Amino acid sequence: MTELNLSSLKPASPRKNRKRVGRGLGSGKGRYSGRGIKGQKARAGSNKMRPGFEGGQMPVYTRLGKQPGPTSKDAMPIGPHRTYAQGVNVGRLAERFEGGSEVTPEALKAARLIRSTRVDVKILGSGELDRKLTVSAHRFSASAIAKIEAAGGTVNFLREPVPKKVRKRRAKPVATEESEEMQEEEAPEASADEAEAEEAEA
Repeated sequence: MTELNLSSLKPASPRKNRKRVGRGLGSGKGRYSGRGIKGQKARAGSNKMRPGFEGGQMPVYTRLGKQPGPTSKDAMPIGPHRTYAQGVNVGRLAERFEGGSEVTPEALKAARLIRSTRVDVKILGSGELDRKLTVSAHRFSASAIAKIEAAGGTVNFLREPVPKKVRKRRAKPVATEESEEMQEEEAPEASADEAEAEEAEA
């Protein structure tokens, strides 16, 4: 081990020299100082551009909202009518609430199962529920309703569920006995006409 003196002092971690630009062509960082030839990124302050800046053109997060596509309410969750709901599984309700208690968005927030009461709450069916609960939420999945009612609990909708629109398909015409008889009657008449035409030609 070398003796510690002023000539043998070294930093605790390896020291990296600062990059010195504009000190001649021989230094490797001369002339353009590593910024290339002109352009926006060669100017002072080019490192202060906000994320998503595209040189002044319309940024992608603004362009996407103007593109054509399915933006109706039936096309959730894309388009201007998109919605968002906080999901809570019935298995989490069994962990945080005792039997016979009432579960509301305020109670869910107090139990730290949701973040905000201003956003709709949807109860999902993952997990097992072995106690009777009165659950009030904006939406429920079919499996969640089945598990809550199977455990003896009740389900309360804070908002009336909106029925989904079912598009009616045009029914194909079905062949009936009358239509078949009409076709059979028309066929011999057509053959008789053809026979008369053949005789006239002869």
